[in-house]
Amino acid sequence: MNLREKYGIPSQAIITIAGTVGVGKSTLTEKLAKALNFRTSFEKVDTNPYLSKFYEDFKKWSFHLQIYFLAERFKEQKRMFEYGGGFVQDRSIYEDTGIFAKMHYEKGNMSAVDYQTYTQLFEAMVMTPFFPHPDLLIYLEGPFEKIVERIRLRGRPMEKNTPVEYWREMYDRYKEWIDGFNACPVLRLNILEYDLFENEASIEEIVKKIAYVLNGTKNSLRK
Repeated sequence: MNLREKYGIPSQAIITIAGTVGVGKSTLTEKLAKALNFRTSFEKVDTNPYLSKFYEDFKKWSFHLQIYFLAERFKEQKRMFEYGGGFVQDRSIYEDTGIFAKMHYEKGNMSAVDYQTYTQLFEAMVMTPFFPHPDLLIYLEGPFEKIVERIRLRGRPMEKNTPVEYWREMYDRYKEWIDGFNACPVLRLNILEYDLFENEASIEEIVKKIAYVLNGTKNSLRK
């Protein structure tokens, strides 16, 4: 019996992992999918035609990058639900508009016209009763210093050359964003309490918490 069966997690569930860059989304996605016998859905970082250009010139490429991410995540969300669920997803579509596009507009990297075009497109695609929202969003959080250390350790050149002030601003914006997020149930996990690098067995504690939130949500809907 796998952990999904042990704790009664629906086989068709879709769980999305959210959090700032370097917080450990990809690691949790892999470990959780394995524990639940689910499929994975990852960001297409290596094949993204705009990402490296964006890190070289935020102002020139921020709109292009956000439109690309929006289209790719929308297609992936639709694919997972058409497949019948049973996925763990690395990063949500909601972070694009709630954090990244908003940040680049407010910092002057995206024009008012481009930002309006982007947000209108996002609302038309996502903020409707017909869009298939995930069953649960897991939000990973932890100390800023720990997250920056992880970014440096993984050694992506385009991230290593990014000023630490950029990561600090993103970190603060994530904290503000998650406090107002309500598109689906949320489970918050501190990476210091559930460090899958140090203790892989802690995945079971995470699965227990997932089951508690999902089962509690189902029960509340029955009342």
